Amino acid sequence: MGLARRSERVDRSRLVDTFVNVGPLFTLASSIDHQVLFGRRGTGKTHVLNYLSDSRAKEGDVVVYVDLSNIGSSGGIYSDQNLPLTERATRLLVNTLLAVHDTLYGYFVEHAEEMDLSRTGPLLDRFADSITEVRVVGEVETQEGVGESTTAETSSRMRTAISPEAIGLSLNDQSRSKETRSTSTSVGRRGREHHTVHFGATRRVWEEMTGIIRPRSVWLLLDEWSSVPIELQPYMADLVRRSIFPVRGVVVKIAAIEQRSSFAFPQAKGNYIGIEIVADAAADLNLDDFMVFDNDASRARGFYKSLLFKHLQATETFQKATLHIDSEVAFLRTAFTQINTFDELVRASEGVPRDAINIVIQAAQYAGSNPITIEDVRRAAHAWYQRDKETAVKSKENATELLHWITTEVISTRRARAFLLSTDTKDELIEALFDARVLHILKRNVSTHDEPGKRYNVYKLDYGCYVDLISTARSAVGLLPLDENDENGSAKFTEVPPDDYRAIRRAVLRLDGFYKSAR
Repeated sequence: MGLARRSERVDRSRLVDTFVNVGPLFTLASSIDHQVLFGRRGTGKTHVLNYLSDSRAKEGDVVVYVDLSNIGSSGGIYSDQNLPLTERATRLLVNTLLAVHDTLYGYFVEHAEEMDLSRTGPLLDRFADSITEVRVVGEVETQEGVGESTTAETSSRMRTAISPEAIGLSLNDQSRSKETRSTSTSVGRRGREHHTVHFGATRRVWEEMTGIIRPRSVWLLLDEWSSVPIELQPYMADLVRRSIFPVRGVVVKIAAIEQRSSFAFPQAKGNYIGIEIVADAAADLNLDDFMVFDNDASRARGFYKSLLFKHLQATETFQKATLHIDSEVAFLRTAFTQINTFDELVRASEGVPRDAINIVIQAAQYAGSNPITIEDVRRAAHAWYQRDKETAVKSKENATELLHWITTEVISTRRARAFLLSTDTKDELIEALFDARVLHILKRNVSTHDEPGKRYNVYKLDYGCYVDLISTARSAVGLLPLDENDENGSAKFTEVPPDDYRAIRRAVLRLDGFYKSAR
């Protein structure tokens, strides 16, 4: 119960100690190519970047780690729709560059003996000056006005006074006429909306800095990209592409949630603002594809065994205890009633480390001083699903209805846990369910027997969607239904996703049925 739930609340040394590499994960992340690291919430993006930061720093490289969720007031002024888009984008770019400047300043001061401050100092000053040249220019409107006014007034007054001594008469005539005439001319010039990003001398300063740092490299790690308002993200991407990408000796890594990111928008004649994925930056690392139990059970089991044991070792409670748990095997034997219980935990986590940690914490509360049982894991998984994921689904209109329809169609009717959906299907509700971690992708771009040219993605329903159906008549029988039946006439199922999906015709899900029923 003392495990850390979120990596951003843990110091970097502890993150490094608890990092678990899997397959080619760290090898891909360590490449010198500019790269976007995709992954949903809780898949370990921050953990990977922090471990990469520590690794590169030990090699002597300059690491600039920027948490974009902490830049300026990303949830305040950047999201204020009352401010012009150009002003919001400019402030975001300037605040990001200021954070980079502060990190570089600290590095050059710390390495003053190696770096010549007489060169780096003026360079940092120039970098600070270049920040003021960064701006986003949008629509411009000008007005000209001419006014003219004249005033004239005419008035007359007569006064008569009578008294016992005399009679007096006075006449006071004043000519004052009032006339006001105003002429105003207004000329307005208003062009079509056109956004242009100006970066000034930022790139030239980067080139001179890398020249001083060489042969070391500069690693710019941008975390929490998706915390930036989505309409501002292309401008941030354009800053990185134009001023940093072309500089030799600089490597950029960006951690983002795919469904909440926008890296570019098109302009006239094939131009664009931002970063084109694949063309400008690689996107070959997606943490959503790494740790799903049904893809590779042995790899997933090994990963979570190391993950939980390392997190356990890092807790103060464990360090002060007198338990003789000195290996992963001893940990599993002590914490769980049987290996099947641990497998159930791995299956329930659905490839998301944060889900595994939250489920095992809740299961430990149910178990108390006893080893964790399968029933504890199932209760904890259901509670975590209701507390975290179901709430996120309800926030999106009609997403709950679609989830219930899929659950009924796939689990109750087909008795399966997974389904195929055409890659041509662009559905906001499906993306919302995937982002909420109630749908998981097992494999991408597979084909079927009837339509070999048509491609599908294989989705799996989250464990929390059907955990309450386990051991009931509506429980799922297998992962995917095959086209053939067994000797009793019942459908055959496969538990492991095959490489060839051409024999799984009945697993294709058609969303038309949902939208017809909704209408």
